[in-house]
Amino acid sequence: MFNRSSQYYDLIYEAVGKDYAAETQRLRELIQSYGIPNGSSLLDVGCGTAGHLSHLKDHYVVEGLDLDQGMLAQARSKLPDVPFHEADMAEFNLGRAYDVVVSLFSSIGYAKTEAGFRQTISRMAEHTRDGGLVIVEPWLDPEAYHAGVPHAVLVDRPELKIARLDVSQVEDGVSILDFHFVVASSDGVEAFSERHELGLFSQDQYVAAYKDADLRSSYDSLGLTGRGLYLGVKSGE
Repeated sequence: MFNRSSQYYDLIYEAVGKDYAAETQRLRELIQSYGIPNGSSLLDVGCGTAGHLSHLKDHYVVEGLDLDQGMLAQARSKLPDVPFHEADMAEFNLGRAYDVVVSLFSSIGYAKTEAGFRQTISRMAEHTRDGGLVIVEPWLDPEAYHAGVPHAVLVDRPELKIARLDVSQVEDGVSILDFHFVVASSDGVEAFSERHELGLFSQDQYVAAYKDADLRSSYDSLGLTGRGLYLGVKSGE
């Protein structure tokens, strides 16, 4: 899906100052506050290039899941000993349950529709042991997303220049990110584009989806990056 951009993904988010180590430390503190110890099993749904798993692996028995082959290739190159699963977050079935199941950096938005969103939360809950924890970092709330805003990320290295440009759009409750890339290297200059479509889900929709999945939910307004976190304990009732 995003094979061309996946090789630049980490560089782009390094350029905007994304701090996976600090986010992971905050995540571990939250997990520990629910009484789940180091050494527990953890599945990252929508793991991307394994930015979080690269730090979580030192504390948990981790696995990752993503639908994008390019992202998974980057993840496997970083963590060759970690199991990674290629699957749709709304349809996966790994045949086991974990102590913690997470979906971070707003990957849940790729569920796109409310039906896909609710199914994804359900699949995550079904892969969580009784008393285990589901943690989702949301994409933006519908009221917080503004169309018509231009964005730019620039990577400026001696051997590589990358510009990623887009103007935010929204259609029928779905945010549209048409990313336009320009990449300059010793091989020349290439330009390509990708469309990312992420569903905009409200707090009420999260609470309802967690309840229907038998998750006792709470909300952390700060979260890892200021977007908040939805946490749910698998009730097992």
